[in-house]
Amino acid sequence: MKIPLCKPSINKKEIKLVQESLKSSWLTHGPYNTKFEVLFNKKFNIKYSIAMNSCTSALECAVKSLGVKGEIIIPSFTWVSTANAVLNCGSKPVFADIDYKTRNVSLESIKKCVTNKTIAIIAVHFAGLPCDMNKISKFCKRKNIKIIEDSAETLGAKINGKYTGTFGIGCFSFFPTKNITTTEGGMFTTENEKIYSYVKKLIAHGIDKNIKRKFWHRVAVLPGHNFRMPNHLAAIGYSQLKRIEKFNRARNKIANLYNSELSKPFYKINIPYIPKGFTHSYQMYTITVDARIRDKLLYFLKKNNIEASAHFDPPLHSQKYLKKYYKKKLPVTEKLSKEIITLPIFPDMTKKEVFYVIKTIKKFIKNFNL
Repeated sequence: MKIPLCKPSINKKEIKLVQESLKSSWLTHGPYNTKFEVLFNKKFNIKYSIAMNSCTSALECAVKSLGVKGEIIIPSFTWVSTANAVLNCGSKPVFADIDYKTRNVSLESIKKCVTNKTIAIIAVHFAGLPCDMNKISKFCKRKNIKIIEDSAETLGAKINGKYTGTFGIGCFSFFPTKNITTTEGGMFTTENEKIYSYVKKLIAHGIDKNIKRKFWHRVAVLPGHNFRMPNHLAAIGYSQLKRIEKFNRARNKIANLYNSELSKPFYKINIPYIPKGFTHSYQMYTITVDARIRDKLLYFLKKNNIEASAHFDPPLHSQKYLKKYYKKKLPVTEKLSKEIITLPIFPDMTKKEVFYVIKTIKKFIKNFNL
């Protein structure tokens, strides 16, 4: 048996929609972009959404929409695109530490990172569990710090009924590993009409469609990018989004199987923690084990045809080009990066596959006396 880390759930309807889109005259952004955005707004109670080619692009647009450059606080325990978006927009990343149980950025660490140059924080929601946005929002409001949410991994997750991506500017990913996919793609969300208007121009070469002296004119008003999502990919996203609740229920069901079997004290495995009032979308299912056996277990899983991984090892402050931005000690990040394991999870994963992963982990653990 071979088990992938993840596998997208593409059905016949989505294949048909792509075929129809390719046969139409809309090969770049088109009608399905609008349908996708409207449905996204409705699903997650958002005012403005813009489909684009990646979450990384959404993050860059979010940083540029701040209108100023300065220091932006981010966790080191995340993917490189978070830091790259900050640097590529001319600002400076400041690394904050995380909470061990939630794996999310710690408010206490954020407070220590704030200076008179701080302009924003990018709150990265890890693996499907939201950051404590109520506390972070109150602090940022008091300090006049803007909030960007890297919600790449938390589509559909909530805090006391409020979805991630609605506490600040939201940035979502539709990479094949995520809760829904468009193959490559992302979504930018905001409640601010001016930011929405700016980003609409930014992703389309800086062209303002409202300015037309003659019908063939394309008037560029700012140095933009081509961050647009093609119509056929938006068609996939539109169809996938209709199934997001089903996908997330399936992921939670699989996570519950893992939790019930791996939480026994003998195995000395820490399963995911969910605070009261929070929901988890389980874009990833992560456990922690003793650092002395973590790498060995990963290799053992690989040997047994199970694609597991470690998100995120190495953390950002250990990356060569980012080391110069590492100013404060990050003990929790350092510890977690050596203990974490990401196990396979995807909506179509069978019970047989789940229990094969569990059985393989148990077999390995029993051979070690820690």
